[in-house]
Amino acid sequence: MSWENVKAYFEQYGMGDKVRIQDHITDTVEHAAQEIGCEPARIAKTMSFRLKDHPIVIVMAGDARVHNAKYKAKFHEKAAMVRGDELEELIGHPPGGVCPFCVKEDVEVYLDVSMKRFTDLHAAAGSPEATINLTIEELEKYSGMKEWVDVCKDWQEDVSE
Repeated sequence: MSWENVKAYFEQYGMGDKVRIQDHITDTVEHAAQEIGCEPARIAKTMSFRLKDHPIVIVMAGDARVHNAKYKAKFHEKAAMVRGDELEELIGHPPGGVCPFCVKEDVEVYLDVSMKRFTDLHAAAGSPEATINLTIEELEKYSGMKEWVDVCKDWQEDVSE
């Protein structure tokens, strides 16, 4: 299972106990926040997109949404999400468990600035029941991120619209 790969990945850093299996499915921001007992904004949701010839994931705060104009300005093409039935093949995780850890080799990971207002967040960990709580610094370090981006809206007042 994908969550076992994520747990093994963190075990090599002495952090395997951070991967938690929840009692209920945490496949949406709302479900995860309810199960964990935190505000939805503190869920680090990972969205998957097709970019040119390879997939990417963007991790953002739970209350953020992709801003199409910002996305296009950054990546020079329209946002095209990976279909749910392609997630495991292209990203390496099932729907509801997509996270920036243990992704397929050609997947680039981007972190959105919407998360920087928090010291820590809860992310999926490879299955709809698995989560992990990490600091922003740990998220940066263990996600293998390419860079921070600013491609979201609705998490703060957006004066560009």
